[in-house]
Order: sequence, then C-alpha cells, then structure tokens
Amino acid sequence: MTTASRPTLVIGNKNYSSWSLRPWLLLRQHGVEFDEVRLPLDTPEFYATIGKYSPTGRVPVLIDGELVVWDSLAILEYSSERWLDGAGWPQQRAARALARAVSAEMHSGFQNLRTQCPMDCVRRSTDPVSAEVQRDIERIGVLWRDCRARHGAGGPFLFGGFSIADAMYAPVALRIISYGIEVGPVERGYIDALLALPALREWLSDADAEQRAAKRDSR
Repeated sequence: MTTASRPTLVIGNKNYSSWSLRPWLLLRQHGVEFDEVRLPLDTPEFYATIGKYSPTGRVPVLIDGELVVWDSLAILEYSSERWLDGAGWPQQRAARALARAVSAEMHSGFQNLRTQCPMDCVRRSTDPVSAEVQRDIERIGVLWRDCRARHGAGGPFLFGGFSIADAMYAPVALRIISYGIEVGPVERGYIDALLALPALREWLSDADAEQRAAKRDSR
C-alpha cells in the first residue's frame, strides 16, 4: 500500500475529522513527506474502503511499509521516533513528562466539548455553550496557561517550540473559534500562534475547499 520511504496517512474530512488533523499537522509542519488518502466520513465510500487500511474501521491510520499504526496519539508517538529523532516531544525531561500528561488528558477527556461542539472548521457561531462545555474550556485554559508559564519561554507554543501537545490541542483551538467561545489573553495568543502555522493554514484552506465542493455537489 505504500513504500518504506514514503508513508501513507489515511484521514477523514478535513472540515470535521479532528483526530485526523493531529498527526497530519505534525507530519506536515515538520516537512515529512507522505501520501494522503482522504475518505469522506459516514459515506458508502468510507465504509467500502476503510477496511483496506484500518483494523478498527476508523481514521486516522498511518501505513509505513508493512506496519499499520492506528490511533492519533500512537501515530504521533511513532512519527516522532521514526522521522523526527524524538523532536515531537520537548527535550527537557520535566517538560516532556508534562507534555505527555496534557496530551493524554486531551486523548481521553473533555467529552462534553468533543460531543457538543464537534470540529467544524468553517462554522461560525455565537450561541452560548453549555455549562459542561464551559467547564472543559476552563480546564483547558488552566492547562494551557500552566504549560506556557512553566515551559513556554522558547516560543509561542505550549512548550516553546511546536510539539505533539500542540498537535493534540489544535482541534480545540479550532472549536473555540468555530463556536465563538471566550478565552483569556494567554489562550488567545496561543490560538493565534497555532493559526499562523503554515501547515494549519493549509488544512483550513483544504477544509474550506472541501465544504464549497460539497455545497456545489448538493445543488
């Protein structure tokens, strides 16, 4: 399905698939060359095709030669070791431990935000979010401010330079924008830094084109 030198990343819609964005963003931002297979979620095409790539029937999936890696965080970890010489995580041990902890919390938590405010890159809403979502946002704000205060001196991201932790929280930043959620100045500065990433700008441009094409096809 791919060559050993050029992996394949199987993803869902760029407008909606938050889990696909995470490894895509890390690989693209670090200049790792890969083939992209995009399958539109919840369509006959998706269900007819995904079994060729994924043992779980979900995206994302990374294929590197004979190796198949599913789950976003596992792909991020593997990519850091395989192509980035470990640069996906901060170099300093305490920062690296914290980066892993906040990434794991994102991986398993914030269910209210994820279910009530699904990623929709082109959406713009000013409707108030629920108290449950607001609690998730407040916890995320605490995490972001703490990481920036303790380890952010070297750059604009959670641990200074761009890391796996930032890839994990990029979809949250997009949700905050899409749903018009108010955040503090530290959080806003961090979101602006993410939005300035060339790779994230590319993803958002693709998501916009994807949605415009879908509207044309529905006419």
